[in-house]
Amino acid sequence: MSNFLIFSIFFVLLAIIFVSQCIKVVPQQNAWVVERLGKFHAVLNPGLNIIIPFIDRVAYKHSLKEVPLDTPSQVCITKDNTQLTVDGVLFFQVTDPQRASYGTSNYIIAITQLAQTTLRSVVGRMELDKTFEERDLINKSVVSAIDEAALNWGVKVLRYEIKDLTPPAVILQAMQQQITAEREKRAVVAASEGRKLEQINLATGAKEAAIAQSEGEKQAEINKAQGQAAATLAIAQATAEALRMVAQATNEPGGMNAVNLQVAEKYVEAFSNLAKQGNTLVVPANLGDLSTLITSALTMVKGARQSDGKAIAKS
Repeated sequence: MSNFLIFSIFFVLLAIIFVSQCIKVVPQQNAWVVERLGKFHAVLNPGLNIIIPFIDRVAYKHSLKEVPLDTPSQVCITKDNTQLTVDGVLFFQVTDPQRASYGTSNYIIAITQLAQTTLRSVVGRMELDKTFEERDLINKSVVSAIDEAALNWGVKVLRYEIKDLTPPAVILQAMQQQITAEREKRAVVAASEGRKLEQINLATGAKEAAIAQSEGEKQAEINKAQGQAAATLAIAQATAEALRMVAQATNEPGGMNAVNLQVAEKYVEAFSNLAKQGNTLVVPANLGDLSTLITSALTMVKGARQSDGKAIAKS
């Protein structure tokens, strides 16, 4: 009875071991490589899988997730013979578990070494200043070179990112001095541009002020000339009207006598003023003309008075 119990227990344990070896549960985003009698047999996908114990065995386990790989920093020589310490990170993913298992002994070391050698080659074709400006070009070149070789390793290189570019301390100091000089240059240029604009604005303002002043003076002269022309025209019109009235008056009865009387009065007045202005008395050359003119004037005045008296008597 005891032997049967022992045999039963042994059989149960053997069954449990057999079942545990037959059933394999693969986690999500993982792939297991199964070998049968030392030869590749199959790739177990995520989920429940059954294999033959003691004949099949899980030789490799791969994660299908994206893996970040920090590549060691290294010193690269640029095209202008400058040492540059470069540090980067590589992102890859296993796409073919079979090739990842048998394509290389260690695909992580393989892509790391290839990334370093490719990076040195790419940086060596660039000058120092270009390495800081062309980071995207360096990243794409490294990814392209590694991805082509990694196809045989069952690995897909997704991207490569440069974390740091560190030139020597002497180069850093020289670059800092260059940056300082460039900033000082820009400051001087900006100041000169400011002074230039200031002078231009002042000259433009003075020009506009002079133009405005000349326009004002021109308009003032025009207004003055127009005023003088209007005054002259008004005087001429008044003089013409006065002459027209005088001419009209001379054509009326007694008009000519009135003109002669006025001329005689003006003549006498002018002669009187001329005599008062100095100690020397100016006597006309023909006094007879003067007496005749005065006599004519008195006669006209007398005739005018008689005419006025008759007119009053008739009324």
